[in-house]
Amino acid sequence: MTVRPRGRSLRTRLLLFIGAILVAVCAAMALTTVYAQRAYLLGNLDQRVADAADRSLGGASLHPDLDRDLTFLYESGHPAGMLAARLDTDGAIVSAAVVSQDAAPQPLTTAQRTALAGLTADGGKHTRTVPGLGTYRVTVLDSDGVRVLTGLPMEDVQDMITKLMVVESVVAVVGLGAAGVVCAVVIRRQLRPLGRVAATAVEVSRAPMDRGEVTGLTRVPARDTDPGSEAGQVGAALNRMIEHVESSLAERQRGEEEMRRSEERMRRFLADASHELRTPLASIAGYAELMNRGTDRIEPVLAWRRVSAESARMTGLVEDLLLLARLDEGRPLHAAEVDLAAVVAEAVWDARAAGDGHDWQLSLPLEAPALVVGDEARLHQVVANLLANARVHTPVGTAVVAEVGAVGERCVIRVRDNGPGIPAELLPRAFERFTRADSSRARASGSAGGAGLGLAIASAIVGAHGGRIDVESRPGRTEFTIELPAAQLPPAETAMSARTAPVRESTARRADAVVEGRAGGVRT
Repeated sequence: MTVRPRGRSLRTRLLLFIGAILVAVCAAMALTTVYAQRAYLLGNLDQRVADAADRSLGGASLHPDLDRDLTFLYESGHPAGMLAARLDTDGAIVSAAVVSQDAAPQPLTTAQRTALAGLTADGGKHTRTVPGLGTYRVTVLDSDGVRVLTGLPMEDVQDMITKLMVVESVVAVVGLGAAGVVCAVVIRRQLRPLGRVAATAVEVSRAPMDRGEVTGLTRVPARDTDPGSEAGQVGAALNRMIEHVESSLAERQRGEEEMRRSEERMRRFLADASHELRTPLASIAGYAELMNRGTDRIEPVLAWRRVSAESARMTGLVEDLLLLARLDEGRPLHAAEVDLAAVVAEAVWDARAAGDGHDWQLSLPLEAPALVVGDEARLHQVVANLLANARVHTPVGTAVVAEVGAVGERCVIRVRDNGPGIPAELLPRAFERFTRADSSRARASGSAGGAGLGLAIASAIVGAHGGRIDVESRPGRTEFTIELPAAQLPPAETAMSARTAPVRESTARRADAVVEGRAGGVRT
């Protein structure tokens, strides 16, 4: 069965391919050299044939009437092996002889003359094989009716060409052998990094990835990741792929862990929600039972008020849960241009009305208003929740500052107080649902934030507006920071003035209303 080239190793295919190229190059060089050398030697021989023919024609012209005269061959200076012949006007050979090495010129035989027949006196060079003498380069010259054929042997040219071919063949074989050995060594050395990369890939493929934590997979050594070489590029790409595999598997494990944590949070959420709903339901059921019995221990009006209060508390809790569910589903909120300064001013005014025992302070921008695109009612709810959180969880007399500003293309709201701060163990879960620092006080407050949903709602609303909310807390300073994308205003000044003039006026009126409450503890 013949092995196809594709089934061989890369090293073998490269060696065969390079060897074939070297053979082709050597053959082309040898043929070119032989052809050029043959042309050169043949041209030199043709020149000598032309010179010898001129001398022969000159000697024959001394006896034009003797068409068989070959006495010029007896003159000195003729090379051994040179042949000459006299032709008649029809081109037939009349007499012919060849110069021998030691003796006098020897006449040609009939067969030898026949081999030289048929040449015309055109001065061209022709190659003829003469029996018993070898291959000759011959020419025929004609001067005033005297025709002379002259030829020189090609044996020297052929011998030199043959020797040249032999030498070139030997050199080519030796050179190809040496080149093959060098190429084999070089290819083996150059492919070693690729072999190490392949070994790394095999080791990684054997690592168990279907279970447990997949980390510490084998990497290609740094020396085999040089981007300047192809093998290094493959090694670097394999390392990137291994890192991607590790990160993907780690992400999958984190996703599974996050799913487990989400399920745990959901179970805890349902438990907390059930507990929060059970308390007002139990109160409503208790007071209803007392009213139904008609007992004298409680007045009907007071019982009815308690039922209404617990019903309102339960309604608020359900509405908060529904709002969180809508935000989790990504339902769009009402979108309109909102002046944050006016929203914060109204929220501070409401907070002062709810708890005038705190030192409420307000800082508004003095230049352009802080405008965003969003739901004004929900943004007001965010600020109100933060202020309510500060009011409920700080003692009387605490300073609470609400500030509006801008950072680049984002509007910023900061709410800070100098209260005791948020406990360190509670800070990472501050925006989680049903997170309470003091469950007993939260329940007693009866506020919407008493269930531990105020900060969670604030975070969800800010996220729905494309913003972010953070908190930093330590004893004596707690600061909530809200960042929202600023509304993109038209570049024309007239257009901006037309859009912002009503908002500025509204903001001024609302801020003035807050300033009027300065005597009650509000500062601007």
